[in-house]
Amino acid sequence: MSESNENILTKHLDVFKEIGNIGAGHAASALAEILNRRITMSVPEASVLPFSDIVDVLQGPETLVAGVLIDISGELNGYILLLLDMDDAMAMVSQALQQPPRSTSDPDFELDEMEKDTLLEIANILVGSFLSAISSFSGLGSIPAVPQLSVDMLGAILSIAMIEYGMIGDSALFLKTQFGDLSGDINGHFFLIPDYNSYKMLLNALGLEG
Repeated sequence: MSESNENILTKHLDVFKEIGNIGAGHAASALAEILNRRITMSVPEASVLPFSDIVDVLQGPETLVAGVLIDISGELNGYILLLLDMDDAMAMVSQALQQPPRSTSDPDFELDEMEKDTLLEIANILVGSFLSAISSFSGLGSIPAVPQLSVDMLGAILSIAMIEYGMIGDSALFLKTQFGDLSGDINGHFFLIPDYNSYKMLLNALGLEG
């Protein structure tokens, strides 16, 4: 008798959660070096979301976020979307630069070039850690392209992403990980959106039914 769709999905998410756990562990170690402090992490939450539901993850479409979009190609094709609440993004940037965090509520707020470069470096570490974990589990490699950074309301960032990448797939693997230190917690929202063939290939490589 075949497993129900719900049981199959649960099995998939358990595997993806473990991948996220390893990826987040690598990311926490790398962040600790950049931020020069001990970083803890929570066990990631894993789910599969319709692309249109991503807007509900960070308190609605008007939330100011830093969005980093990265194309991946190779044995796995698609893209990765990393979303950080702007306050969380600035907390990490200010720690890395060893300067007080600036208020993101200022109507004229925008990142300067050094802050952008620092945020992209942090994003590269986070994304690279998760890709490495996926590769270790599946044996499938992918190469990330140069990341594209955008600071805007969540709804605007997702609108652009859906127009450009909506034909790749209609759902995303969502991993939420919380990083913490003595000054507070930072939530990272990581979305893997493979094309259909890559998703099937990934399931097969992980020993899961498609």
